[in-house]
Amino acid sequence: MLPAMTEVYGNASSIHYFGQAARQKLDEARRQVAEMLGASAEEIVFTSGGTEADNLALIGIAQNGHAITTTVEHPAVLAASAQCASVTKVAVDGRGVVDPDAIRRALRPDTKIISVMHANNELGVIQPIAEIAKIAREAGVIMHVDGVQAAGKLPVDVRALGVDLYSISGHKFYAPKGVGALYIRKGIEPTPMQRGGHHERGLRAGTENVPGAVGLGRAAQWVKESGADEVARLESLRDRLELGILNRVADSHVNGAGAPRTANTSNLRFDGIDSDALLIALDLKGFAVSSGSACSSGATEPSHVLIAMGLRPEQARSSLRFSLGQSNSVEDVDALIDAVAESVAHLRKLAPAYA
Repeated sequence: MLPAMTEVYGNASSIHYFGQAARQKLDEARRQVAEMLGASAEEIVFTSGGTEADNLALIGIAQNGHAITTTVEHPAVLAASAQCASVTKVAVDGRGVVDPDAIRRALRPDTKIISVMHANNELGVIQPIAEIAKIAREAGVIMHVDGVQAAGKLPVDVRALGVDLYSISGHKFYAPKGVGALYIRKGIEPTPMQRGGHHERGLRAGTENVPGAVGLGRAAQWVKESGADEVARLESLRDRLELGILNRVADSHVNGAGAPRTANTSNLRFDGIDSDALLIALDLKGFAVSSGSACSSGATEPSHVLIAMGLRPEQARSSLRFSLGQSNSVEDVDALIDAVAESVAHLRKLAPAYA
């Protein structure tokens, strides 16, 4: 990214030499992102992240129509779908997986878009996207996928999946924050959300963020080259973490167990424990975990994802999300298992209701 911030500082929409040098960087980044997704470069529109990509997809297609989504989507999709003329939110089962037939039953004559996340941000649970996309195609309805938690963690081929729109966010696979992209299949024309110049083929007005796009492209290249090996490593670490905690901590559970999941995410429930208290205890020991989506931090209500899959409010409030990444090692995981076991034991001594 450094040359794009210093040596190649031109506006990528300018036709002079400096602008065209920036345009070359932008075009290369677009090609790298397209290769990661199995798309062509002209089908990639750069955005500020997953939220903007989700909004462009949903509101850009179905603002005046009916949208179908699920009860476990990210707030970006739930809020954007609420801006459509009408929306149906389909329930999930106890693992957090949606039934494709339930999506089919929700179809209406005025349905314009189906939006289902590829992998859940709190559970890591993977949805049956190809089956749902087939249903959408048969009904003549546009299929959007929030792939923010999947890109970089699962092999993604938008053509094989059969989807029309696919959102990604750079910081989920080591690109900088503040950049993302939306795959838009040729022939699909969402209404732009931002008005102004003819940037990004008229779909996203505003001077292009060349350094951000370059970072996104380089991260996409890394995913193509090394992603499979890293996913296998993370899967081993996740299994070690879950087995270690389940063996050491009584009355602990894996939320979403039994469903296909991404390698980096584990959502664990500890009966009789307040998740915020455990989060703070682990933070003091040097471990950063989450009690839900970072986009919902500060919310007083329990996770809508955990409630949607059938957990009681007190169970949802006793759950934590653990996320693993490139910098984590076996030693980190073993230290985390010890920290969780010690912290839970201490907190349960302070909770007479648990005893």
